[in-house]
Amino acid sequence: MNRLDGRVALVTGSANGIGAAIAQRLADEGAAVLLTDIEDDTGADLAKSIVAAGGRADYVHHDVTSETQWTAAVAAALDRFGQLDILVNNAGIGDRAAIEDTSLENWEQTIRVDQTSVFLGMKVAAAALAESGHGSVINISSIFGTSGGFGTSPAYHAAKGAVRTLTKNVALHWADRGVRVNSVHPGFIDTRLLDGSRGTPMKQAILDTTPMGRLGTPAEIAAGVAYLASDDASFVTGLELYIDGGYAAR
Repeated sequence: MNRLDGRVALVTGSANGIGAAIAQRLADEGAAVLLTDIEDDTGADLAKSIVAAGGRADYVHHDVTSETQWTAAVAAALDRFGQLDILVNNAGIGDRAAIEDTSLENWEQTIRVDQTSVFLGMKVAAAALAESGHGSVINISSIFGTSGGFGTSPAYHAAKGAVRTLTKNVALHWADRGVRVNSVHPGFIDTRLLDGSRGTPMKQAILDTTPMGRLGTPAEIAAGVAYLASDDASFVTGLELYIDGGYAAR
């Protein structure tokens, strides 16, 4: 499908995993994609691969906790592709400790990367998205943005819950401006973030709490993002899209 012909997307955290799959899918559907990350070699290689396959893409280094670097990233999209229609706030990190063992430093870093970056992205990109006339923001939250999970990772849960509510808040604010804002809530996805659980009881616990009994794939998350970015979702804003193998339905 070419649902995104003529559109321009900026995807954060797109050097690998879910972000890379999203960037590839949006490019496959016809969008020009600006990939951003701090893993420069991997991100640049993916952008080159998209271009080699006939797509349009570029890469810029981008610390999503920096307002200055957000301004530069949005400016790069406008400079290189002439517009910005789609913003995917995907960059994120996790924490694993219980609350008693979480340092203030680790708490604040997780909040900056997972929550504050989403605020900054929408704030800085607001004018360009409104100018688009069919702007779409997709914020990657989590199943742990609406549940307590396993009782650990307090900063990650707090940040992803904030992303869920912030999405709805801005969706209402921009509803009459031609900019839709939705959140995607992945379940347990087969990426390197789960490498530490492989071959452990935690991996079995993950499968046991997922009704479909398997891990999701980055491509399955990317498919949902492509839908929300396209005009197929033209009457969809403020949505929480769960792509989680049934986890939230338990």
